[in-house]
Amino acid sequence: MDWQGSLRALGLEVPVSPDFYAIVVAVLIVAGAYGLGRLIGLRAETRVAAALHRWTGRRDEGGAGLARALIHYGIMALLLLVADNAALLSPYGLIIVALALGCATARIVHALASTFALGQAGSMLLAAIALVATTAGTLGGMEPLLAALDRIGLTVGTHRLTLLGIVNFIVVASVLYVSARVANRVLVHSIERMRGLDISQRTLVQKLAGITVMIVAVLLGIDLLGIDLTALTVFSGALGLAVGFGLQKTFGNLIAGLILLMDRSVKPGDVIVVGDTFGTVGKIGVRAVSVLTRDGKEHLIPNEQLMTEAVENWSYSSRNVRIHIPVGVGYGSDLQLAQRLMIEAAIAAKRVLDEPRPSVWLKDFGENAVQHDIMVWIADPELGTGNVRSDVLNRLWILFRDNGIELPFPQRDIHVRSIAAMPAASDHPSGKAVPEDGQAGDT
Repeated sequence: MDWQGSLRALGLEVPVSPDFYAIVVAVLIVAGAYGLGRLIGLRAETRVAAALHRWTGRRDEGGAGLARALIHYGIMALLLLVADNAALLSPYGLIIVALALGCATARIVHALASTFALGQAGSMLLAAIALVATTAGTLGGMEPLLAALDRIGLTVGTHRLTLLGIVNFIVVASVLYVSARVANRVLVHSIERMRGLDISQRTLVQKLAGITVMIVAVLLGIDLLGIDLTALTVFSGALGLAVGFGLQKTFGNLIAGLILLMDRSVKPGDVIVVGDTFGTVGKIGVRAVSVLTRDGKEHLIPNEQLMTEAVENWSYSSRNVRIHIPVGVGYGSDLQLAQRLMIEAAIAAKRVLDEPRPSVWLKDFGENAVQHDIMVWIADPELGTGNVRSDVLNRLWILFRDNGIELPFPQRDIHVRSIAAMPAASDHPSGKAVPEDGQAGDT
């Protein structure tokens, strides 16, 4: 392969014999830029990571790695760019600096793409494109490179599909995707810090901001790629109709979620009961509401179901919830003492509120016990109700035992009636028992 001829085609005249002095100078420039970038990166990494956390909310290894890459390789690329324009480098030295600048740019692109969920394969592809484009641009060969990519392709009907178009689509789509992710994350974190809005209003604004960012990115991508939508008018109409029918439930859930956030009937943090599901609302998504139960299971309930079915919201207007605890007392017990002990056990429970004060109602005279209802109030329904009942009943068991209050158990009175003795089977010749009237029974 004639690499020197390829470089001459890019507009770079390469001498036949290498200039070792120029190569050493270029290597020292690259090493100095790398070392200076690393030194500054170690000193400024903490501040940049704090700024990323302030704007995006990231405080993890991904945010720290992005801060290191941006500082280290950003400063390195800047210094190499200055050296490339200021220093009179020989062709071999220019090649070394251009490759180093391309590697630094590729490292920055890879860090940005991988941090904002473009995937490892996509990040590597985008970094490779950045490496080739930066190196070629530094060597002054972007025009020949673009012309070469444009020559490679095939014709489909009246349209020509080239390698340049594919690369252009990948770059534009990737850049817009990463930019949209960054913008959406910054907007979500900024709205989260607006304490003037309650949690429901913040969630609604975040959803609307995310939809706006997505629409702007799509429209911008169509404009940058030069896609002509007029030729797709009929097809897009039919496709839109088919998608509308196919995604009817999806759009219905999306609109239902926005309505829930606007009327604030169900909002993140509420304790709700839907059918057999009881738990705390985690978030209201595009399709479903996440409800975390006391068992640690996360139920995803479609937004439309919360609009069409009856929903118990235990924290809609107030977080105070009353709990009924049934207790039976024996008929032979002192009911006034038993009721006083019930109040005492309820007051001593940790989560029971002092106001409203716990109360006891005599509910029914049952078959085996006098039925009572202990009614207590709690202010944290998201922590469940079973542990409150358990706490009150455990304390009541000890108080009843110490004060001689009987806890009844099912009782039945059995009346035994005497039956006249029948002759033994051995007294009859046939060996069978005979009724008192002397007639043999049916066989």
